[in-house]
Amino acid sequence: MRNLNNYLIAMFFTVGTTVTAQQLPQFTQYMYNTISVNPAYAGSRGTLNVTALHRNQWAGIEGNPKTSTLSIHAPLRNDRVGLGISYINDNLGFEQTNYVYGDFSYSVPVTAAAKLSFGLKAGFSNYVLETPDSNDMFFNSSFNNWSPNFGAGLYISSNKWYAGISSPRILNTDLNEGEFEALERNSYYAIGGLVFDLSENTKFKPTMIAKFTNGAPATYDLTANFLFSEKFWIGASYRFNDASNFGALIDYQVSKDFRLGYAYDIPTGNIRPYTTGTHEVILIYELRLKSKGPYKSPRYF
Repeated sequence: MRNLNNYLIAMFFTVGTTVTAQQLPQFTQYMYNTISVNPAYAGSRGTLNVTALHRNQWAGIEGNPKTSTLSIHAPLRNDRVGLGISYINDNLGFEQTNYVYGDFSYSVPVTAAAKLSFGLKAGFSNYVLETPDSNDMFFNSSFNNWSPNFGAGLYISSNKWYAGISSPRILNTDLNEGEFEALERNSYYAIGGLVFDLSENTKFKPTMIAKFTNGAPATYDLTANFLFSEKFWIGASYRFNDASNFGALIDYQVSKDFRLGYAYDIPTGNIRPYTTGTHEVILIYELRLKSKGPYKSPRYF
């Protein structure tokens, strides 16, 4: 009976996505992984940035979503141009989706303190479906397909605030060429954030992200973080949609180049009794070169 229950749960995950739409995974620490949804963010940190993230959603349920990401981006010598590359591996039940995309951005100053960036994203989405039992009479399918797609975005920022809009996957792509319904539907994102000085050593950073997908409920994430002594972040988040959850975040600047973060989510919906929660770990590397000119303020976005 346990194997049957696990099989039905995995089928629920798989059928629930293949019958409706393939969507990009969402992250609690979205504010540190902006390039995954907005290509105009490429190079905005002003140095080489490498971000790795792993998310284990709804731990304790067999076939639960697991997502790993790796992104690299940096400005060119002409600091108006930024380039990046990102990889996302998303596992859900019997299915797996891989996203491999390159990013390009071009920035122009709009005030002495703010700049506006235009971004393009292009690459491939790989959809894989592998059922565990090829002799199963009820559910037997195997598929592996690559499909091209592209996206675009706008990002405006200063040292104290940012805002952006984007669509990282513009094409509505049939990932399996019609053998069964698994559509990669385009999504639209709106992001924003501010930094307030509460004291000499304490800052408050509220951020938000909204996601709109044709054929799926809109989601809204609100997050509030406090930064202490430019080293230690702690905060909380809440996601509004049909799968809402509370989250807690903690980040620490381990060294001048490395930063480590962890987030924990608790769902508030019907799935709550069946899971111990969601775990998310992020590691950020930034090459911090000694500046020959005047001191640059820390970048909070």
